[in-house]
Amino acid sequence: MAESSHSISLDKESVSTTSNNKREGHSDNSDSVTKKLRSSDTKEAEITVPKNGSELYFEIDADAAEDKGSRHTMEDATVVLPHATPGKLRCAHFAIYDGHGGRLAAEYAQKHLHANVLSAGLPRELLDVKAAKKAILEGFNRTDESLLQESTKGGWQDGAAAVCVWVLGSKVFIANIGDAKAILARSSPADGSNNSSDGSTPMKAIVLTREHKAIYPQERARIQKAGGSVSSNGRLQARLEVSRAFGDRQFKKVGVIPTPDVHSFELTEREHFIILGCDGLWGVFGPSDAVDFVQKLLKEGLPVSAVSRRLVREAVRERQCKDNCSAVVIAFRKKQ
Repeated sequence: MAESSHSISLDKESVSTTSNNKREGHSDNSDSVTKKLRSSDTKEAEITVPKNGSELYFEIDADAAEDKGSRHTMEDATVVLPHATPGKLRCAHFAIYDGHGGRLAAEYAQKHLHANVLSAGLPRELLDVKAAKKAILEGFNRTDESLLQESTKGGWQDGAAAVCVWVLGSKVFIANIGDAKAILARSSPADGSNNSSDGSTPMKAIVLTREHKAIYPQERARIQKAGGSVSSNGRLQARLEVSRAFGDRQFKKVGVIPTPDVHSFELTEREHFIILGCDGLWGVFGPSDAVDFVQKLLKEGLPVSAVSRRLVREAVRERQCKDNCSAVVIAFRKKQ
């Protein structure tokens, strides 16, 4: 996988970005493209988790990898912000924006969503879970509203699915729209307290997200109520596969919304890593398959940067993923 990288300062935070096509697509050219934007921050962050009167110390190590597969262009954008602290409360943020019909919506969300979530009131000191979820929902809506204004002025009509993670203190928040997914690797209670987070124990793959596709009954009902239609091929207006997305302004009046599902869980020593992936990755990897693949590489001692690259390379070169393929691996390492 050919790669290129360079550094840039973006609001003093570390960002990794690259910018598939949920509409009827195009394919050719298997050359890969990787574009990484980073500040001087490292890719690791340390968090503290209370446990039975004592404290557990975790490092978050994360990185992203991308390949455009056989598509003409790369339309995904990834975010890696291990140090996205809004105040005294330690915070980290990671995301994949899976573009379709172009890369402008994905790039716009990459640049603006996190800032909009912060300005909407993401907790800065004492964690309020309800307030955090409200801020994430509001941030998604603000981002879509401003994106639609920009797309109207610019005359572009593309859209983007999204899967995002925020780690606030010991609480992990997951938000998604469309068909990008987040998978958690969690060990059993018996194993969790006796093994390190390097993948040395069997892991259970927990799907943290729910896909939003026009063909699913709940999404179809909303689309039809809004005056839209779902064709026999499962696409909205016979064109768009996802039913929730940023952008896609020509479909907003027929049921496409930017409202994410938002979930949270407490980080313990049982949570080992999270894999974020666009639908290209999950088209050739099952959740358990991906967790086993990443676990094996971590157990061998590979850094997360190498693991994410190997995961994408396996998807594209060995498993013949034809779509854009992006992945973010977020590892939680317990400090001894």
